[in-house]
Amino acid sequence: MEKIRFVSFLPDHDTYNNVLMPSIFGVICFFGIIGNCILIYTIVKKTKFCSHPSVPDIFIFSLSIADLLFLLGMPFLIHQLVGNGSWCFGGTMCTVITALDSNSQIVSTYILTVMTLDRYLATVHPIRFKHVRTPLVAGAAVALVWVFSLVSITPVWMYTGLMRLKDGSVSCALLLPNPATDTYWFTLYQFFLGFALPLVVICSVFFKILQNMSATVAPLPQRSLRVRTRKVTRMAVAICLAFFLCWAPYYILQLAHLGVQRPTFAFLYIYNIAISLGYANSCINPFIYIVLSETFKRQFIVAIRPSLRGFRVAPAQADGMSLRVETDIVPSYLAQQMTRRW
Repeated sequence: MEKIRFVSFLPDHDTYNNVLMPSIFGVICFFGIIGNCILIYTIVKKTKFCSHPSVPDIFIFSLSIADLLFLLGMPFLIHQLVGNGSWCFGGTMCTVITALDSNSQIVSTYILTVMTLDRYLATVHPIRFKHVRTPLVAGAAVALVWVFSLVSITPVWMYTGLMRLKDGSVSCALLLPNPATDTYWFTLYQFFLGFALPLVVICSVFFKILQNMSATVAPLPQRSLRVRTRKVTRMAVAICLAFFLCWAPYYILQLAHLGVQRPTFAFLYIYNIAISLGYANSCINPFIYIVLSETFKRQFIVAIRPSLRGFRVAPAQADGMSLRVETDIVPSYLAQQMTRRW
């Protein structure tokens, strides 16, 4: 995993390598996996009750899956940190874990990009493109993002392998054919594909959204639709902002490292803190949903309460717009809340 190739070169810093960074990564991994599992479980339960997912549900669910896969590679990162860069899981696992790490990062970036485009259609053209904003189209967009990501990390599939260390052990690393020049081009490739291009698209789209909101005088056809659209847009802005604030230091330092022949300890420490921020983004997203979405909180309560298992869709209203309660314990307003979209 090329992100930690510098850690083994930090001499006499056993506390940093074996305690501090593994502890930070362990906390991020623990809370991130729990948070994303809760989010996935809640959306699955909501979909079960409502018969079909909404478009925001599909994007948020897919982003949670990508974040979860990203976090599942962290135990291997922690093991490599504790082992001063050594890798003991074999060449195949080295390639799979590194590809999983890179792929999940690209997928997360472009799901956020597609989610932003969806917010543009929902806010600026709510009627004109209503036929496009369907669960089927959203699912197809997510599938295309995954295919694009798997193709875009071809260099990782081709050149990830085991590298012999001075102490006789092996490390998992990206072994480019000509490191002097290939590292330069690969870093630029990662920066523009995984950060700069999505950043330009997302900022441009949100600028158009804000421009439209400030110029709009007449309200949307339905007041409830307008309120819901604003809430989902606010959450999408928060998610995208968190993503780029967390990943910007990493990509900036990647570019800075191209001009640094012998990085100082301070640079290496800051570099690993930047990596921590990147991983922390996958832990932050579920808590953004919890803080900004009152509907999610209610749906989570419904999902975990055994007394609410008596819900079923009324036969005469099987379109998911209404639910029947088969128990007197649950207030009727909870059933109504289950039909709302994020």
